[in-house]
Amino acid sequence: MAAALPVLKHKIPPFQFLGLLPSSLPLTPKLARFASAGLTQSSSSSSSASRLRRLPRLESPGIPTRRRRGPSSMTLPAKCFSSGSAADPVPIEGETQVDDPAALVVVSFYKFADFPDHAELRQPLKDLCEQLRVSGGIILAPEGINGSICGTRESVERVLGFIQSDGRLKGLRRIESPVSPEDEALHHGHSSSSPLAAGEDAPFRWDHVRVKLKREIVSLGMPSVSPIERVGKYVNPRDWNMLISDPDTVVIDVRNNYETRIGKFKGAVDPCTTAFREFPAWVENQFQPPEMDEEHLKLAEEHGSSANTDQQADSPKERMPRVAMYCTGGIRCEKASSFLLSKGFKEVYHLKGGILKYLEEVPKSESLWEGECFVFDKRVSVEHGLAQGTFDLCYGCKKPVSDADMESPEWEYGVSCPYCYSSKSEEEKERARARQRQFEMWGIIGGPHKGRRPITSPDNNKSTIDRQSSSV
Repeated sequence: MAAALPVLKHKIPPFQFLGLLPSSLPLTPKLARFASAGLTQSSSSSSSASRLRRLPRLESPGIPTRRRRGPSSMTLPAKCFSSGSAADPVPIEGETQVDDPAALVVVSFYKFADFPDHAELRQPLKDLCEQLRVSGGIILAPEGINGSICGTRESVERVLGFIQSDGRLKGLRRIESPVSPEDEALHHGHSSSSPLAAGEDAPFRWDHVRVKLKREIVSLGMPSVSPIERVGKYVNPRDWNMLISDPDTVVIDVRNNYETRIGKFKGAVDPCTTAFREFPAWVENQFQPPEMDEEHLKLAEEHGSSANTDQQADSPKERMPRVAMYCTGGIRCEKASSFLLSKGFKEVYHLKGGILKYLEEVPKSESLWEGECFVFDKRVSVEHGLAQGTFDLCYGCKKPVSDADMESPEWEYGVSCPYCYSSKSEEEKERARARQRQFEMWGIIGGPHKGRRPITSPDNNKSTIDRQSSSV
């Protein structure tokens, strides 16, 4: 009979149970939560629907308070901007070099390209990532590649080199982010021991790389919009403040509402979209010319098309504003700017490298950024200098939640938060609770044998895994 696997309880995080947390690791917000017994169970709830709450985050002396300074009045020299085109890519420079070969790096990258045979790259790329223990997510589509991966610098560079061995994907736009000491400890603890070692708090698990095939690398739902053909003008992070401080510039955040909720640039317009596909409809509604009133219709009938021409001359489309747009890493702005140009906008600018590059290069004392930037991995959010943010993730809806959100009666760890509670049925919540119980028991969703091929016994055709599971 197989020995029973240890049951991991809330108060002992998996990596701490296995002795994988270095004693010299600095106290950061995430580790502070675990060190303080991180999760507690509300005694007022029933066992089937108990709400798990996180204790308040301890303050870390390494996280300074934010300081902001308002914009200054400046002119806009043309040399600050560069016109983007497929034939003239603007590389993102300044990647930080790390001497330690075992240190981890996170690299987000993308490239729009004519890539009809993209499916052929999927399996070789996935195999290489697994071989090198590079984790993350990569999307392949007929219009190019988009991804974010984590691993040692040597491993990550090998993966990126393999991708760019296809000439169509050379010149990847890439943004590099540092990995915090706590995340690095979790990653190395996970990869050097058991899949139970880091559990859901491992931000970049080496055994979890996804390479997906999709129709678009960023979904706008408009195949006619092609950043390969034309995009707006790139603006360097150091010149961004000058552009958005001009009163004649309309600053548009092209991200979704759950991202803008935790941070955006001062004075930016929030389209309040729930998905990027909604952006074209918002633009059409916001900037379309008004319908002609009865007086103009009468003039049009009396004088032919001249009245219509005069009406159009006064319409918003004939005096389209200068637009400056931004997103997390720049990829959505490539499509959004291409779309605006196709609708007749003349001056369209976008932040090169996105918010991440701005937070990396612009000092906090000069910054016009307010709040934190949501990122699509288990760091959840980052601040200036790309330091770890203060938000956590609701595993029920994959949206950011603050400490205040986790005080709400609608918060239930692994199940729901104030932003998704009312949209979930009781059946969905029960499934989420069952999934959470699996993780609490085994440290991994689906149990300790997830991903393993059952070993069939020749005598009674019953798998060894089944017998081991029944004996635990």
